[in-house]
Amino acid sequence: MGSTDEEESECVILINEDDAENTSESSVLLIEDSEGSPSEEKSTDEVVDEEREVIVTFCKRAKVMPHARYDCPTHPFERAECEVSCALAGNARTCGQCYCYICDKLAAECPDWTAPSLCHCNAHNKSKYWKSQWDFALTGGLATFNLELSEIDADVRYGGTILQKFTHDVSVEYNKYLSGERVPSDFHPCFCYRNLGPGQCQACGLHLLNVVYRYTSVFDLVTAFLNRAEQETPKTEAIVLLGAAKEIALHKDPALYSRDFDPSSSPNQAISCLMARITRRLQRLLVLNDFPKALQSKLLLFYQAIPFPTHCYAFSKSLSFLPWDHGLLTSVLKGQNVTGQRTQKGKKECLCEIVPVIEARIERLENGQQYKELIRYLKVVKCSDAQWMQKQRDKIPFYKCKTGDFMGAAQALLSFHAKSQCTASRLTPLQFETYLKMFRTGYVPQGRNLEDSAQWTFVGDPLKLPYLLKLTFTVFYSSPLLYSSAECWSSVVMIFGSHPVLREDGHLTALTLEEPPWEFQQLVLNESCFIVEELENKISARVSFPADVFGAHLQLEASLLFVVEAIRQMFLKESRYLNSFLEIILAFRHNFWALKLLFQSLSYHQKALHTIASLTLSDLNDRKVEMLEQWQHLGPEYVEKLLHLFLTSTDANIPSIGLSIMNVITENIHLCPWAKQVGQFLQKWIQPFGWAAYDVSNFIAISQALP
Repeated sequence: MGSTDEEESECVILINEDDAENTSESSVLLIEDSEGSPSEEKSTDEVVDEEREVIVTFCKRAKVMPHARYDCPTHPFERAECEVSCALAGNARTCGQCYCYICDKLAAECPDWTAPSLCHCNAHNKSKYWKSQWDFALTGGLATFNLELSEIDADVRYGGTILQKFTHDVSVEYNKYLSGERVPSDFHPCFCYRNLGPGQCQACGLHLLNVVYRYTSVFDLVTAFLNRAEQETPKTEAIVLLGAAKEIALHKDPALYSRDFDPSSSPNQAISCLMARITRRLQRLLVLNDFPKALQSKLLLFYQAIPFPTHCYAFSKSLSFLPWDHGLLTSVLKGQNVTGQRTQKGKKECLCEIVPVIEARIERLENGQQYKELIRYLKVVKCSDAQWMQKQRDKIPFYKCKTGDFMGAAQALLSFHAKSQCTASRLTPLQFETYLKMFRTGYVPQGRNLEDSAQWTFVGDPLKLPYLLKLTFTVFYSSPLLYSSAECWSSVVMIFGSHPVLREDGHLTALTLEEPPWEFQQLVLNESCFIVEELENKISARVSFPADVFGAHLQLEASLLFVVEAIRQMFLKESRYLNSFLEIILAFRHNFWALKLLFQSLSYHQKALHTIASLTLSDLNDRKVEMLEQWQHLGPEYVEKLLHLFLTSTDANIPSIGLSIMNVITENIHLCPWAKQVGQFLQKWIQPFGWAAYDVSNFIAISQALP
């Protein structure tokens, strides 16, 4: 049968159906062409293969199509179950149409064709190992997670893509680590009969080299990968972290002994460090995010199947914590279980969790503003780190304030936890001030911490003044740190001398109270004296504030008088612990009658007044710039009254404070355009200033010279 040129360009290969099913052998029957003439090549003589029942009417050398390397008709292929250290026999040789079984690209384009620890040239479809590698490449690293198609969304798939590249990179770097680094020996002697010293025998030079294994490059690569993973979405990060954990868990230490390198050089230490970081992130991800239940279950199964080495076995249980829908945890959050314990089928369960898990639960409940659930959880959860757990429980009063339960917050501040003092005893001065502002105004910081007070919001009615007084000084006397802090005492003066509504900037608005009648002042001071003593002796249960004294009439004035009496008693007993008094003076603002009353109450205690003068003079000298800014803000009327209070004092110590204030103003007269008004005010009172009259006259002269 003849053929045209077009027919000759196509090649039809006839195969036996039985051979086609047997893929273990070549499925192509090649018939060698003869070296005859072209006319002989087109011969129509029939060739009959009786065994195969095939009649060949025409033959021509077949065109080799693209094929996997193990099917190459040109170069023989040697099969092995799992050989990745080097190319077997001639497996690295290829024809122009050989494809990599793993990468699905031309062998010439495969970057791992002969790469140690990878060796894709040895891959074939009859090996379980290489088949799993093919599956891994096909699914982008998700094959071992056993996920259904419905569970693989864009984030999960991207995680598999990142994981695939990481697995490749870390395999290459790990193989370099296994090759080791040869360094000269500094302790082995010569091995030949000459028995020379180290490095002196050329014949034994090879033996005088040690192989050192440094894991640092692998550690750095994994660390960089983890840094990148933390920038991804939760699902993507979870996938890549689990894959990384499985990969490094398989790494071994080939060294027989370890030198004293840094921790990242030792696989055991480095892998433990990396595992700790990975598990902390996984714990956080699984607690903070609501992964689909099926996906989360498979992620946990994947983690449990990781073959942790002996030195990392402790991490195998790191993800074995209660899910959010667990019965015990749910009953605690709903308030149905106040002990954190239950007996289920004769087995006792206890809500005990590790620090990273508790941290993540706190963060999630805070973000959801589930403060009541958070309080219930913190009250009962147990943790091996008791000191850290105490710090978390110390925030319970703050969370109660967030819900508007200020009375409950006050009680929580003074309640005792097992084996620890009350929360109030551990407050810092800043925290103390923040609590006072919340109790006085009903506003709370919008942030997650007490110190985060940039923005405030109203949540409920504040505490009544008599109860707030009792609470304030009960807290004071439970904490030596607060009691001896001038900053805390100034906060108390400011709180009880301010309006109970915060400004937009979160600060209090100071009130100018009228001086109450003298008889009322004496009545309040007499009552306050006994109440302060009882609070100081920590018998607050017996303390009560008489309604006729601290009732609705002149309530703010009575509260400020109570604070004056408390300061007086404190200063007589603990003045040696104070490092400032100027803070307290400034806190009275325009209520000079109360400040004057404080000095008068100490008039028979010369030592105390001398201490006040010394502390204040020292503060004025150290804080000149700050004071000038304060006086500029408060105005000349404030400075006038402040100077008049000090300069007209009958005590020998107090006028020196006024003289120091005038000196600060005089030294910075160009910054005080309001000094002229102050000088005019003092000019009216020059005679009553007694021995200070000369200094006052000098100040008046300088101030009047201002334009």
